[in-house]
Amino acid sequence: MKTILTYLAISIFFLQPARLQAQDIHFSQMFETPLLRNPALAGIFSGDIRIQSVYRSQYNSVANAYQTTSANIEYKMPLGKSDDFVTVGGQLLYDKAGTVEMTATHVLPTVNYHKSLSAERNMYLSLGAMGGWVQRRVDRSKITTNSQFDGSNYNPSLASGENFRNAAYSYFDGTVGMSFNSEIGVEPENNMYLGIAYHHFNQAKAVNFYTDSKVEMTPKWVASAGVRMNTTDYHYFTIEADYTSQGTYSEILGGVLFSTKLESPDEPKYILHAGAYIRFKDAIIPVAKIDMKPLSLALSYDVNISGLKDVSRGRGGFEISIAYQKFLDRDNSVKNAVRCPRF
Repeated sequence: MKTILTYLAISIFFLQPARLQAQDIHFSQMFETPLLRNPALAGIFSGDIRIQSVYRSQYNSVANAYQTTSANIEYKMPLGKSDDFVTVGGQLLYDKAGTVEMTATHVLPTVNYHKSLSAERNMYLSLGAMGGWVQRRVDRSKITTNSQFDGSNYNPSLASGENFRNAAYSYFDGTVGMSFNSEIGVEPENNMYLGIAYHHFNQAKAVNFYTDSKVEMTPKWVASAGVRMNTTDYHYFTIEADYTSQGTYSEILGGVLFSTKLESPDEPKYILHAGAYIRFKDAIIPVAKIDMKPLSLALSYDVNISGLKDVSRGRGGFEISIAYQKFLDRDNSVKNAVRCPRF
């Protein structure tokens, strides 16, 4: 019990107030978007392959709500006879919002190298990188401005007064990261991780929708931490938190899930998870998840507590995710070649 209280105290420390609304796309189900947090978190799971997808619909009480979809894949490969291994994969993102249907599409290949630090237990230092193509697009036919108001009504025949040149623009975006993960004590299922990532390190510059303006991506730092601890043979809890800083904005997102194994504790047919996350000064996020190996399904809902709650009526973002995770039937399976991280 003392150990549990210690880790809960650590989680409270992680969840101190901070300024909110960082500029990048984010999801409340952080546990289903590891590559968006840090490319060095790729491959930190038990198995050879993992595929995850999350759909988020935000502020449905507001017209033309945000709709965001994430999909990522991770595939782990052992390196020779050593306990080191490499994870390759990729991150896809699609975001759409507003009456002008502003969209963003991200295609980001990922690689992560895991260096074993111990011959006796799971303990790895990982260095990851992610980079690729980003496109932003807007439907100019749906843009309306004050200049098109003729004194009585909206008049589409009038000039918008905006010097739009591009309906779309593209650029390269890059992220690098580092993480450390290890077992805790003698139980291999008790483990933790720490990570730090630097997003938009190239500070991409590209023309935007206007004629004479430039867009420069503001670099973003993300610090991540998590711990998983058994309480009994059938129960465990997981605490995770991210601190994000981008320009003048910062955000803390974190929470806890309590998990119950059904049937055999060694090879459970189902695992039920329930808990809550909080995005400080923005939303409280109840979460429910079920593992039905090799599939899992999770639902969450942002209950808005920020100044927008009067407009949104307390309703924030709904998320649903599905994941596929398993060992492959192969001679060089990570299951046999390395002591795989179990987080």
